[in-house]
Amino acid sequence: MTAVPTDQTAVHLQVEPSSMKRDPILIGLWITLVIVALVWVAPFVFIVFTSLKTPAAVTGTGAFVPPTELAFENYSAAWSRGNFANSFFNSVIITVIKVPLGLFLSAMAAYALAKIKLKITKALLLLVVFGTMIPFQVMLAPLFTLVNSLGLIDTYPGVILPYIAFGVPYQVFILHGFFKSIPKELSEAALIDGANHFIIFRRIFLPVCLPVLAALLILDFVSTWNEFAMALVLLQDQHMWTLPLGLMSFQGQFSSNYGQLNAAIVMTVLPATIVYLIFQRYFVSGLTSGAVKG
Repeated sequence: MTAVPTDQTAVHLQVEPSSMKRDPILIGLWITLVIVALVWVAPFVFIVFTSLKTPAAVTGTGAFVPPTELAFENYSAAWSRGNFANSFFNSVIITVIKVPLGLFLSAMAAYALAKIKLKITKALLLLVVFGTMIPFQVMLAPLFTLVNSLGLIDTYPGVILPYIAFGVPYQVFILHGFFKSIPKELSEAALIDGANHFIIFRRIFLPVCLPVLAALLILDFVSTWNEFAMALVLLQDQHMWTLPLGLMSFQGQFSSNYGQLNAAIVMTVLPATIVYLIFQRYFVSGLTSGAVKG
């Protein structure tokens, strides 16, 4: 038997030239993505560069010219002059309490609406979803009246409770879609074995939904950390101000000192940026899982 020779050159010539061409639509999308990314990054680059410049360098160089001398004293001066230690402490207390507590309550509510059969389940879900359609700006006046009547103005509970109330509907909507996508045989088998719903939620569903919770944690942390309007209405005592309110006051007093002002902005947004970078791997996968319809 004689072996049939193979011509490697002929094999390579059979590859269609069209397969080697790049998709022009894909190239256009990448170019658009790069342009949009540059537009979003440019202001942050300007803020960081300005925060590290002396007053003379700010007025004498361009906005996007890197600083020749790093003026780190802008950060220490802004921190002390703006009393950001107190504002930072208030933001940490409010965010650390509100975000985990809100996510836990949302997860339990979403599990109940998705896995516990009741006649009013759909009505309750529609009521919760309706909460995502109400702009909180419309509710500021009645919200202030309610919180003031309870004596919670200028207190941590007076801010944390409204934050939770306005954050839960969106989180329940996302988690409900995720829980509906989980096979019901898991919970039914656990119920047959004698487990109650709280044990099923804690040992089966809560570990499975960690990617979704991580994605929601990013969104909730950033929105709570940067929230301004509601805090401005409910926190009137300067000692209870959060970082956005402290930054507003600092901007009003030292608006001409661009180096320290931009240093204060960097210190305000840096914690939210760090949290996003830590959990960003779960962001896309978590929201995609939560978008699955049951």
